[in-house]
Amino acid sequence: MTQWLDPVEQRAWQAIVALMTRIPGALDTRLQRESGLTHFEFRVLSLLSEEAGHRLQLSDLAHKANASLSRLSHVVSKLERLGWARRDTTAGRRGVYAVLTDKGFEKVIEAAPGYVDAVRRLVLDGLTESQTAHMAVLGESLSDRLNRILVEDGD
Repeated sequence: MTQWLDPVEQRAWQAIVALMTRIPGALDTRLQRESGLTHFEFRVLSLLSEEAGHRLQLSDLAHKANASLSRLSHVVSKLERLGWARRDTTAGRRGVYAVLTDKGFEKVIEAAPGYVDAVRRLVLDGLTESQTAHMAVLGESLSDRLNRILVEDGD
């Protein structure tokens, strides 16, 4: 028999659902208006910008971006058409790499201030320093657990 959520669990879950559904749309709206990027596209470009040589194997990039390889591949294709990324293979190594172009790096630099401002305005400015630190710990704990469960379940 299913054990329903108690009132505190229900409040916690409803808060998470609200954040999961509202923040991505708000970030998409802001980034698209200001930079012509979706949140996920910015995330992919940003992750590549942080890597040595601005390159990362597609499977590793998908993992870091919390995305399926299929979704990532579709977005990388779009970024290629825009001249912001390219695919590359390295002789003797397995897998395809996504590489951030100079134009793509410029796009990340252009979009980053608006992104950071949106993150602060939508989330961080509403929290104390202590709450932000606590949220970081909770978020990392939840993310680690989710990753372990998904690996166990083969997802």
